[in-house]
Amino acid sequence: MIKIIFIADIVGKIGRKAVAEYLPKLKKQYQPDLVIANAENLAHGIGFTRKTLDEMREVGVDFFTSGNHAWKKAGSDEVLDDKNFPIIRPDNYADKRSGVGYRAIKIGVNKLIVVNLLGQVFITDDLLSPFQSMEKVLKKEKEAIFIVDFHGEATSEKIAFAQYFNGKIAAVIGTHTHVLTADARILSSGTGFITDAGMVGYYDSIIGADKGQIFNLFLSSGKSSKKHDLPEVGECLFNGVYLEVDEKSAQTVKIKAINKVINIKK
Repeated sequence: MIKIIFIADIVGKIGRKAVAEYLPKLKKQYQPDLVIANAENLAHGIGFTRKTLDEMREVGVDFFTSGNHAWKKAGSDEVLDDKNFPIIRPDNYADKRSGVGYRAIKIGVNKLIVVNLLGQVFITDDLLSPFQSMEKVLKKEKEAIFIVDFHGEATSEKIAFAQYFNGKIAAVIGTHTHVLTADARILSSGTGFITDAGMVGYYDSIIGADKGQIFNLFLSSGKSSKKHDLPEVGECLFNGVYLEVDEKSAQTVKIKAINKVINIKK
């Protein structure tokens, strides 16, 4: 059995502190073979840096996925193009981008491939179909176990993707909305699925950001130049997913949402 912990979108410093505090406890409890985390909001709520990624590696994260904010910080191209750094970006960008959209990881004798895809619905980036992109990966890569981080806005698109590839992919984990959904389940042909894994971010917030800032954004018809205001201490929501994948069938046999509030004091 392959055991995986997937940590939802980590938002800013308070999110990084929560991972540092709670991940060792989760690893002791579940004894995972692999810890994956979505890093697109790692550095002050938008993008990542090598420093913030290294900080998470030091506390036990093995591999990183990302999303449409992957290129928001200076130095991101160098990180994504570093073949020795365990991070990927969405595979289905239409234009040429730094980095790659999937990577293979060896777990024992098993070849596990982590794929990052970006939804097309409500997202304005120039994208190829995530369905067609996934089909190309499946056609190219043989005898592997596939885990997909589907970074998207629309619940329908994520569910449709998981149902379309049901039985061909071990697990589809939705990210991006920062709201943990209550539908963690195993589909009829063995694909583990959750519409969104949530976030690791400030609890008394709006998807990790200061409430007043977001109120202002909506009251001003979506126009606001203020950057994310993220507290570094206080209650932090820790969301994610624990998976067990049968290495012979390449199907999920257990999926469990992780939902914990942690008090970050310093």
